[in-house]
Amino acid sequence: MAPIDLLLLHPPSVYDFRTHAILYGPVSDLIPSSPVFEMYPLGFLTMTDYLEARGLRVRIVNLALRMMNDPRFNVAQFLARLKPRAIGIDLHWLPHAQGALEIAKIVKQLHPSVPVMMGGLSASYFHEELIANSAVDYVLRGDSVEPPLYDLMRHILAGSAPADVSNLTWKDGAGVHVNPPSFVPTALDYANLAPQRLVKMVLRYRDLQSVLPFNGWWHNPITATFTVRGCAHRCVTCGNSRDACAILSVRPQPIYRSPANLVQNMRDISRISHGPIFLVGDLRQAGDAYAHEVLALLKRARLRNEIVFELFAMPPANYLAAIDDAVLRWSLELSPESHDERLRRRQDVTVAFTNAEMELIIRQALALRCTRVDVFFMIGLSGQTRGSVMESIDYCEHLFRQTDKRLSCFISPMGPFLDPASRAFEAPAEYGYRLFAHTLAEHQQLLVQPAWPQILNYETEWMTREEMAAVTYDAGEALNALKLRYGRIAPAQGAIVARHIQSARDLSARLDAAARSNVRDHGAEARLLGEVNAFSVSTVCDKQELFWSRRLLNFNVWAILRLAWEFACEQVARAGR
Repeated sequence: MAPIDLLLLHPPSVYDFRTHAILYGPVSDLIPSSPVFEMYPLGFLTMTDYLEARGLRVRIVNLALRMMNDPRFNVAQFLARLKPRAIGIDLHWLPHAQGALEIAKIVKQLHPSVPVMMGGLSASYFHEELIANSAVDYVLRGDSVEPPLYDLMRHILAGSAPADVSNLTWKDGAGVHVNPPSFVPTALDYANLAPQRLVKMVLRYRDLQSVLPFNGWWHNPITATFTVRGCAHRCVTCGNSRDACAILSVRPQPIYRSPANLVQNMRDISRISHGPIFLVGDLRQAGDAYAHEVLALLKRARLRNEIVFELFAMPPANYLAAIDDAVLRWSLELSPESHDERLRRRQDVTVAFTNAEMELIIRQALALRCTRVDVFFMIGLSGQTRGSVMESIDYCEHLFRQTDKRLSCFISPMGPFLDPASRAFEAPAEYGYRLFAHTLAEHQQLLVQPAWPQILNYETEWMTREEMAAVTYDAGEALNALKLRYGRIAPAQGAIVARHIQSARDLSARLDAAARSNVRDHGAEARLLGEVNAFSVSTVCDKQELFWSRRLLNFNVWAILRLAWEFACEQVARAGR
């Protein structure tokens, strides 16, 4: 087996979800992954590229996905066979709080002398609580850790103390050390997503399943590339907002990739994958000049992939025209959060667009070659009531009447957690929130509660957790009916979602009744044991609605064969040395 310098493990949300009876709810219906949150962070790819470009061997193993796809997959047996020199586990988003530490415990039992490191936004926030855990040796803080990680790996391989490694929390016999955050980058071109390295990783370890990003990706191979780290906006509930980054990454402003670097990365992706490329972050955050420079380079690149653009604020009309001129196929993602402009301003004062402005942009996009527009609404906002949620569904009908089938709307509960370091988490009362967990350990306990209303770490002055759950199903049911009426989904899709909503609602009511009476409902628990799909996936919408149309051939076979040949030549050369 090829040597491993750093083994990167992506944990499930809950370990072992296959032995728990939990109604996870529709908290992941609007993202590609399931409630197991099996999609690993993009940082795995940038860390892999940075380390391997400097001669280290990295292996990614998506444990969450392996466990989902194979009920008999034995995590301990699999990990026991590996002989890494260091192990990294992501705790980027808080829903992995329970699974990440359980995986850390397992690997420390199997490999007691191998150092275990953790990183990600949530790990950064709870770094002191994490380092107190006997299974954790290091915590890398912040959202840009590639150079500090390389420095840490050099110390690990040399057996020396990492006293000079920036952004590192660590411990030794003398106690806990919190190294200062001296690495605060001002640009991002040093960090690349290199898809060719993943192909070679698959060949090196003969393991395709471990690097797939989420369940069903093989049939819906959307890829993503980041334009920015951090954000210029101040969404109250976001753990990656400008305010949160000032806490977690000691950086009050976002940092961007250069247009040339970004487009080159997109070209690299397009050489291997024909699937859509999602640009994470609104290009206009860096200014109109930056966005138009990216579009000018894309026009020259003539990529055949569909390009998905996010809009955080409404742009001038010439921006859409520039996209249409630069890109062969494109679509838009809009997140107004609520139809209520007052609530939208309450959520983020930096985004003050009106419904009329958004509707104008939608009409202009659909008058061009835009292939689809997705509009996302949330449940659980500050100031939002049950009536307000249902009025958002009425607004969806208003949008449907104005547009054709290329536009669709989605609504989902904000969950399962308010993000640590967000303004709502730091000052909940100021925004009308009540928190049920503050520490990492408390969030671990929430994750194994029997039903998703009890898993939520918050409620608001306007809705309890149970009321948010109830209106989620009501809104999902109403929106599903609208999509059927206006031809946004096929009748078969709508029927499946309607059945899922009713089944999940009935099961949720049974679990609520059991909790109130303090009597276990063994029948409900039996239906939920190890279940992550029937009652918690495609409930408020059919998850397939999130994906673009499938192509007969999603990958460039010749490019993959060329990479395989390069890999074989590298192996021969290495053996010769």
